[in-house]
Amino acid sequence: MQYIREIDELVKLISKLPGLGPKSAKRIVLKLINNREELIKPLANTLAQVYKNVVRCNSCGGLKSNSTGCFNCENNKNKYKKICVVEDIADQWSIENSNIFQGYFHILGGTISSVGKKKDNLLINSLVERVKKDKIEEIILATSATVEGQTTAFYIQDSLADVDVKVTKLAQGLPVGGEIESLDDGTLISAFKNRLKINKNSN
Repeated sequence: MQYIREIDELVKLISKLPGLGPKSAKRIVLKLINNREELIKPLANTLAQVYKNVVRCNSCGGLKSNSTGCFNCENNKNKYKKICVVEDIADQWSIENSNIFQGYFHILGGTISSVGKKKDNLLINSLVERVKKDKIEEIILATSATVEGQTTAFYIQDSLADVDVKVTKLAQGLPVGGEIESLDDGTLISAFKNRLKINKNSN
């Protein structure tokens, strides 16, 4: 089989994308090569622009463009009083697609592991600041029903113990060990509608 270093490197990179293996990556690369002007050139330009301009917001954790700012933080059209806290961008997109939640999002960028790692990398302090600054009335903890997700939810609950805000969590329909982005719309809607208020003095 003919070896071309550039193609081999491209196949390896594409293979790292979710849901794609070496065979799928090779088919994609072949499609790109056979459509240089229509696919490779605009794709390369777009990827360069994304790499240059799209970054993570230091306040809410969402994605923003250097040219337009953060829509999640700068959405002045609707003065929401709720913030939904999720682990990553994929969770936010899943909830948005279900149309069950109208409010702000706060993307942590991960979870606290069961052994206490990654705590400093999450945007929990900025969440507390947003609650105080924007006079938020309710925080919805939409972390996954995993050990790490629940550990993170408890830590956030403790961080908000001295703040006058209602803290709730997703309830029925969220299976133990389930991740938000893998849930169907019906399950998400059930979990949001039946969310439970968390007693700050329960821990």
